[in-house]
Amino acid sequence: MTVVKSTLPDAARQVTGNALQTTLVDLLGLSLIGKQAHWNLVGPRFRSIHLQLDEVVTAARDFADTVAERAAALGVAPDGRPETIASAFTLPGPKDGWVRDTEVVEVMVEALEAAIGRLRERIEATEKADPVTQDLLIGITAELEKQRWMFDAENWPKEG
Repeated sequence: MTVVKSTLPDAARQVTGNALQTTLVDLLGLSLIGKQAHWNLVGPRFRSIHLQLDEVVTAARDFADTVAERAAALGVAPDGRPETIASAFTLPGPKDGWVRDTEVVEVMVEALEAAIGRLRERIEATEKADPVTQDLLIGITAELEKQRWMFDAENWPKEG
């Protein structure tokens, strides 16, 4: 049942709804990865990376809200329940316990890269279905690419 009538045709709404829901899962999961790393970070660059993690978490949470509201506006009920996130989330995350600063940076680069790759697929999928959602996804991708770059620069030069 759709409570909110969509302005999109059903096929376009389905493609767009799927893109928004999977993006919501990635963003909420990314915010959890960031907080887990934030709480368990150790190492000489603790403070700078600790603060940088907060930036990613804030961006991911803000974007998650925007994505969920876009879905609702299109008549697609967003699903951010913990069990949904736990069952659908596939981005890499930190290990259990304390995590060295260099490892946190690597995990964040990997998680952001994976999220960006998936976003780029959704950008392509929504090109014809809903250019408004595509534009939203492009903006999110740009910010996550900036965050990925900033983390990647933390471990330069690469060892090995």
